[in-house]
Order: sequence, then C-alpha cells, then structure tokens
Amino acid sequence: MLRIDAHQHFWHYDPVRDSWITEEMTVIRRDFLPDDLQPILQQNNFDGCVVVQADQSEKENKYLLAYAEQYDFVKGVVGWADFFSNQIESQLENLRQYKKLKGFRTVLQGATPSDLMLLPTFRNGISKLSQFNFTYDILIYADQLKYIPAFVSAFPNQLFVIDHLAKPNIYKRDINSWAAEMQAVAQFENVYLKISGLVTEADWHNWRTEDFGPYLDVAVNAFGPNRIMFGSDWPVCLVAGKYEAMLGIVQEYFAAFSSEEQALFFGGNATRFYNLT
Repeated sequence: MLRIDAHQHFWHYDPVRDSWITEEMTVIRRDFLPDDLQPILQQNNFDGCVVVQADQSEKENKYLLAYAEQYDFVKGVVGWADFFSNQIESQLENLRQYKKLKGFRTVLQGATPSDLMLLPTFRNGISKLSQFNFTYDILIYADQLKYIPAFVSAFPNQLFVIDHLAKPNIYKRDINSWAAEMQAVAQFENVYLKISGLVTEADWHNWRTEDFGPYLDVAVNAFGPNRIMFGSDWPVCLVAGKYEAMLGIVQEYFAAFSSEEQALFFGGNATRFYNLT
C-alpha cells in the first residue's frame, strides 16, 4: 500500500499573485518546488504526494502537470477549472488526456456569496466531473459547512473530499457547531475528509499536540477509518512548524489504531480516492 501525502503545494512565489501570503507568513514567501519536497517525503517514508492548486489559473495547471510528468513521486494533481464557464464540459474533455490529473479544486473559502457552491451555474459545472472520473476538493471555512449537505446531495455519484477539516477555529477552541455540521456531512458516503492544515488553524507559535485531539476525535468518529486521509499542507504548514511537527501530531494520535487503519489513513484511502498508481 502506497504511503501518500495527499495535500501539498508548489509555487514560484509572486508577491502580487500570492497576496494571501501575509507578512506574518514570511517563512513561505519564497519558491517551493518538487526538489524541496522530495527529500522531506523520503526522510518520512512517503512514496509520493498529491499536489493541489494554490492559484486559480490554467497556467498553474500546466506547470503542476509538467512537474507530475517529470517527478514520479508526484502521483496526482488537483488542478483548477472554471466551473461557471459554459465551456466547462469541453475543457474537462480536453484535460482528461493528462493521466495524473485526478481532480479539481475551487477556492470557496471566504467566497461571496458564502453559499456560492449552491448557485445553479456552479452546480452545473460540478455535474460534469463524474463522467470523466474527476474528483473534487472542497475548500471552505467552518462557517460554510452548513451548505455542504445540500451541495453534495445533488451529486451522489461524485467523489468529494473536504480539505483541512473545513478549517475549524482550533485557536479559539470552537468545536460544537463545527462538530455537529461535520457529522451531518459525513452521512454522505461519497464525501471524504483530509486531516490536513491542523497547525495553521491553531496558535501558530504556542500550539500543543493535545489541542488537536478533540477535533481528530470528531473527524474519525464521523467519517470512520475508510474515508480519512493525511495531508501535510506543505509548505503552508511551515508557518506553524516543521513538516515533522505536523506529521507527529497525527502519528501520535493514530498510534492507537490498527496497522491496517494506519495504512489506510497514511495512503490507502488517498490512493483509492484519487486512483493513484
């Protein structure tokens, strides 16, 4: 069974395009490329990764796919497509030629309106994915979780994965409404969950491993061992600690699980979800 980091990014840093990287995130205001990640994955016994879009552009798709072609350890790409376009079906038809292109993501977090994913034009675009066996990563804030049951219920044959546990406010220890909404979403068996981005939702400089236990409990109890997957969110995670620190949180938590369940979390589920080879 492959050991997979199911969520990370590459970029050539551009201060204008990447304005979301604020001054307090100075540590990631530079280029992050496959040659930077490969030794980290090797040191931590990962066979490969899934690279996810960070910029909503066709240009980024091209260079991520080029990296996937060049580097065997890049097992899959989650790219970007304009799901509001009336040409979306032909765009997807054209993109299906890239065997390592596994799915797509839209930056829905902080969208205006916040329930943008429920707009008919957007839903029409999403409806075209399953015929090409593409997956869809859901990137939202916790206060948008309430819209997800209505969104995913319209597409029972479409595979979805929620990124970063939908970004609960771990810093403020907000959990109750997030937990209830997460349990509601988990009722849809075509929805998976990435346990990723933990440290960036906590106190970057003073987090403790035990801060994350209650959130991990909710996630695992809701989705079960077959629909959760590990993602580092490298290099974004570096604002709050080294790769090994992020990895250590989940390794400690899942140490109590069976070896089979650990193997599913650290790669088996991602391999199945994204159809990795």
